[in-house]
Amino acid sequence: MQTVETLNEGLKRAYTLTITAKDIDARVEKEIKTVAPQVRMPGFRPGKVPANLVRKMHGEALHQDALNGSIQEGVQKLLADNKLRPAMQPSVELNEGYEPGKDAEVKVALEVLPDVPAPSIEGIKLERLTVEVEEAKVDEALASMASQNKQFEEAAKSHKAKEGDLVVMDFVGKVDGVAFEGGTGEGMSVEIGSGRLIPGFEDQLVGVKANDEKTINVTFPEDYNVETLKGKPATFDLVINEVRVPKEAKADEDFAKSLGLESLEQLRGLLKGQLEQELNGLTRTHMKRKLLDQLAANHDFEVPPSMVEAEFNQIWAQLQHEASHEEDPEAALKEMEADREDYRNIAVRRVRLGLLLSEIGQANGVEVSMQEMNRLIAQAAQQYRPEDRERFVQYIQQEPMAAAQLRAPLYEDKVVDFLFSKAEITDRTVSREQLEAEIEAEDDGHVHGPGCGHDHDHDHGEKPKAKKPAPKKADAEEKAEKPAKAKAEKADAKAEKPAAKKAAAKADDAAPAAEKKPAVKKPAAKK
Repeated sequence: MQTVETLNEGLKRAYTLTITAKDIDARVEKEIKTVAPQVRMPGFRPGKVPANLVRKMHGEALHQDALNGSIQEGVQKLLADNKLRPAMQPSVELNEGYEPGKDAEVKVALEVLPDVPAPSIEGIKLERLTVEVEEAKVDEALASMASQNKQFEEAAKSHKAKEGDLVVMDFVGKVDGVAFEGGTGEGMSVEIGSGRLIPGFEDQLVGVKANDEKTINVTFPEDYNVETLKGKPATFDLVINEVRVPKEAKADEDFAKSLGLESLEQLRGLLKGQLEQELNGLTRTHMKRKLLDQLAANHDFEVPPSMVEAEFNQIWAQLQHEASHEEDPEAALKEMEADREDYRNIAVRRVRLGLLLSEIGQANGVEVSMQEMNRLIAQAAQQYRPEDRERFVQYIQQEPMAAAQLRAPLYEDKVVDFLFSKAEITDRTVSREQLEAEIEAEDDGHVHGPGCGHDHDHDHGEKPKAKKPAPKKADAEEKAEKPAKAKAEKADAKAEKPAAKKAAAKADDAAPAAEKKPAVKKPAAKK
């Protein structure tokens, strides 16, 4: 195999590989010897079919396999010999006009990962804003829980139902005077004002009493989930069995015991723990942002455009999805376009931080243990139906790219925790409102170009105008604080297939394509 470098510019590389017809044919002959014993043909004993007949029967397929194998092997040798670390999967293209018996000329193009300067992790100073849980907040949470778990008791027979009451009834629904399928029921309970039933139904229950009979008129919504009922007017004949009124919501010992706990004090302790966990999450979010800001501000190096493009496309797709659910999708999309460059700067930051965190983790022995990985797989498997869980586990075990994607969030958290352990941290007690204001202020900060440590504004420091219809840029910022997670594990993903399957977890586009088998672009068939 001959190799000629045709491009070496910045992070871009291109090569031409020439694989001789002799090498390809030798590979075909080797494959024929391997498969011949397995070939069955009338008139020949098993394993005794002549090689020339095997070639005649399967030659085209064997040649294609040999060609693909030679190209894959050639590309891997090219990467190893030149110590190349592809940022994305290399582009591999077979020359037009190739036909069996001739040398194969293959063009390989790729972007390489930059040489990341040794990250500076000394001298990092962080402020940890902590919030103490107030007993008044626990009281509020307790009262809210009690109100959400309200119970009802039977009202007097003369009581007229009002909003918040529970009505128990039998019903028969009709369209054009004919009962429709699924429109009949007994003993159905509905809380007036809950919005469970189609528009207009619950409103007409106001004023009913036990043992009343009533016919109400409604119209099914145009987007109703039963095709034959969409937009149709209907009547419901009701028989009111009883009306129940809400009992006073008391957060007392009996309430705690109704939840399976031993005492009210135990319930208060659980609620306080939940509040502490929530506040600790906010504290970590704030401190992590400050940490990533410092890393981004202190490290500026070229990043592969293909990785940035993949990251940007991921951000943009998410924003488009969110915009489609806004009141005015067209206005939201228009506003997004105005801020396109801001979001591209976010993509640059995410890629750079991903490479930095990867470098820091590898240099300092940060790892995800097998036990931790097994726990991640087990947790992820719970999202699938019981009959699909084993298949998901097998998929993760067989697809290193998917495994890297699953492992990446934990890996990133461990690298961040490592950096926290090295940082000089000072504590300051604040209120929840102050902590949330600090985080909100970061969402309204300034961007002074890639690597400045902020993603929130325009390249030249102008603060973008507040435009309500568009998806909040802060939402993209939150995602930007999770820098291209699979990149942080590029050394772990040794994929043997061109791409991760969609069966369970989608591998990050920016994961180490260096070790994927590149997809070969075949020339057009000759006429």
